Amino acid sequence: MATILEAKGVTKRFGGLTAVDSVDFTIDEGSIVSLIGPNGAGKTTFFNCITGYYTPEEGSIRFGSTSTVGMKMHQITQLGIARTFQNIRLFGNMTALENVMVGQHPTMRAGVWGAITHNKRTRQEEERVTTRGRELLRFVGLRGKENDLAKNLSYGDQRRLEIARALGTQPKLLLLDEPTAGMNPQESLAMVDFIRKVRQEMNVTILLIEHHMRVVMTISERVTVLDFGIKIAEGSPQHVQQDPRVREAYLGASEMHI
Repeated sequence: MATILEAKGVTKRFGGLTAVDSVDFTIDEGSIVSLIGPNGAGKTTFFNCITGYYTPEEGSIRFGSTSTVGMKMHQITQLGIARTFQNIRLFGNMTALENVMVGQHPTMRAGVWGAITHNKRTRQEEERVTTRGRELLRFVGLRGKENDLAKNLSYGDQRRLEIARALGTQPKLLLLDEPTAGMNPQESLAMVDFIRKVRQEMNVTILLIEHHMRVVMTISERVTVLDFGIKIAEGSPQHVQQDPRVREAYLGASEMHI
């Protein structure tokens, strides 16, 4: 199986704090992998290094054959990496359809002149983006809510809308930051099924940060654990669950609850 992303020795510092410390990480194409760890372990910082929000002080990150260190966020998005956020970041006063259309901006080619003249090519592209936006909303289960303002959608629907917007960039790798945060057990299980559907039907590799251990153990093919910015364990969900370093990091050597 081909490696889609490879990070070696990634280190990110903020003043005297090392948030990510010499982390090696790979993810195979077509897999679902979880990144876990206690609060403050460096998970989101590592996500931010992958997506270009932060530039690591040390180490390398390769997406396929391309080095992404030093690239701007929109350039990394155009390569095929998309993400969602722990705190939902939608345009609340825009409709669901408009939010997904915004997500397709990296795939648009009309340019400033096309926007001014509104020529035939621009109109065709707008039709394509609108049609694709409706298709993505149907895919995530928001059919009939195209014209609803994002801020008026339920919490679960907002999560799905954010994923639809990310899928609009046509990603090969999708990073999900706590996709089940704030959900009840039934909603969490529904999200697990939905993530599998995204992987299968959209042919997308998925890396997620998740605190809900039952979700992690159910969906993950491999789990990587960070603590104080250091990778302390990696392997199958069952292997990681039994690792004494992981138990210590989470619960002071107590049992991990899943």
